[in-house]
Amino acid sequence: MTPDGVQLNDIDRQFAAFICRLAGSRDQHVEAAAALLSRGVTAGDVCLDLDTALEEGRAAGFRLESTATWCDRLKASPAVGAPGEFKPLILDPTGRLYLQRYWRYENELAEAILNRGEPVPFDREQLRQGLTRLFPPTPGETDWQRVAALAAVTRRFCVISGGPGTGKTTTVVKVLSLLLEQAGTAETGNTLRIALAAPTGKAAARLKESISGGLDKADPVVRDLIPEEVFTLHRLLGYMKGSSGFRHNSDNPLPYDVIIVDEASMVSLPLMAKLVCALRQDTRLILLGDRDQLASVEAGAALGDMCDTGGAHGFSANFAELAADVAGDAVEVQPGIGPLGDAVVLLRKSYRFLSSGGIGKVATLVNAGDAQGALAACHDPALLDVSLASLPPAAGLADALARRITDGYAAYLHTQTPEEAFAEFSRFRILCAMRSGPYGVEALNLLVRQRLAQAGLIHPHGRCYAGEPVMITRNDYNLGLFNGDVGLILPDAENGGELRAFFPSGSGGMRKVLPLRLPEYECAFAMTVHKSQGSEFEKVLLVLPDRDTPVLTRELVYTAITRAKKSVEIVSSTELLATAIGRRVERRSGLRERLWGIDN
Repeated sequence: MTPDGVQLNDIDRQFAAFICRLAGSRDQHVEAAAALLSRGVTAGDVCLDLDTALEEGRAAGFRLESTATWCDRLKASPAVGAPGEFKPLILDPTGRLYLQRYWRYENELAEAILNRGEPVPFDREQLRQGLTRLFPPTPGETDWQRVAALAAVTRRFCVISGGPGTGKTTTVVKVLSLLLEQAGTAETGNTLRIALAAPTGKAAARLKESISGGLDKADPVVRDLIPEEVFTLHRLLGYMKGSSGFRHNSDNPLPYDVIIVDEASMVSLPLMAKLVCALRQDTRLILLGDRDQLASVEAGAALGDMCDTGGAHGFSANFAELAADVAGDAVEVQPGIGPLGDAVVLLRKSYRFLSSGGIGKVATLVNAGDAQGALAACHDPALLDVSLASLPPAAGLADALARRITDGYAAYLHTQTPEEAFAEFSRFRILCAMRSGPYGVEALNLLVRQRLAQAGLIHPHGRCYAGEPVMITRNDYNLGLFNGDVGLILPDAENGGELRAFFPSGSGGMRKVLPLRLPEYECAFAMTVHKSQGSEFEKVLLVLPDRDTPVLTRELVYTAITRAKKSVEIVSSTELLATAIGRRVERRSGLRERLWGIDN
């Protein structure tokens, strides 16, 4: 949107008209606030900051004198209330305007987190011995995994953040071992009820695989006590069809002592608030996620606000003393840091990307907003695992990508079993910023299908065809298939070669479903960067559009790059890539200020 014009859609205007009817008058200030608030929530904002929205309101055609006048007129409206009042809109003392339910979500989440920030009792000597056993000493170097484990064991709320390959799930397996020791399960027979969860079915399956892999070296007693099942958050909370609420809430809390949520960056503000409200007071909540990834598709950037993304923090003097004595790690002291400062730990060492490798280097530069540095690294011939190719015209895209498509997808179409096919298919993926347009997912999926058909690798006739990759777009709890799950349509040798949809079971095998029984799905040769969260591939081809759009941000570029384990190629103009790296996702909310005492 251009700075001199802000477009409001029909929903925004209808919502503004509705609020004005409730208020009993069509006040320009109330109408502007409601319309812009509706527009912001659709874009992912939790609230409308009147000070920064003043020019937007004027650009949208509303006559707004000043922020002070705007606030005064809203306070005088019957449709607007102060925090704690039951009015359609809530205006807080800092000039943020909320929908009633979003103010409630933010308030409940902030209060729940702050109430869980204080340390809990623990056996100091037992924890010291456990940390020494599970985390080999690293003389002269702070082991941030060990610091994260210390934080998780000593308080009821903890966030362990870090990029891909920093060992978040490895750390949490060790945290569970330490918690089980603290509970005395082996000696006393006490049980520690543990729940593992993730926002999507795909992320839940990935967490299950990661936890299972981390248990290989765990003590047998510990291994037997850690649950095998991983829930989606909706299943954990008790999804009720046709309702925005869940079976578990403050009146019917979850029956667990420890809840671990992976890929927490994908969790929206409303869902995070409903989760914390469904916890018992003594339940531990451990969140895992990459604070620098894209935020949830829905409103809010809860994990980013919890981690104060972009900010650097030390720890309290008490925690620093504890880390030195019990863990043997030196951490920076920050005077006056609140309780949340000791509950958020950033893992800083990647075990996947070498410091000399291109993926890790470019990802770091993108995170820092250093567009010129990132572009130079993409063109550096010494960095073989990352490259930048110019974007061809739409008419020439098929020819430009033909070799990459066959090189990336031919192998899975020559395999003998569904397991082999899925393993090969998962090695390569095309990622796009957009769904529509000549450089979007829909166009790229059609292009790939045509190219593979021309090469004689697939025969796309009828409703489905052998070799077709599918991504589920609607949850089906009966089939156990969830939004984001990826499978392959393949001949089933056990049923005379009839086509079946095969999906990873999460336990190393495959499960199959009749294609006609599948819930809504789409082709998955290419997917949006948003949909790729929680996935990893050996090679990634990132195709950006030919013109600027607000979705192009450094978070999107970072998320796309870090989906790749071995190599990534970006197809984009240098100007557009630089623009994207220079733009941050900015979601208006008051959560960060509530938690950290600082404004966004």
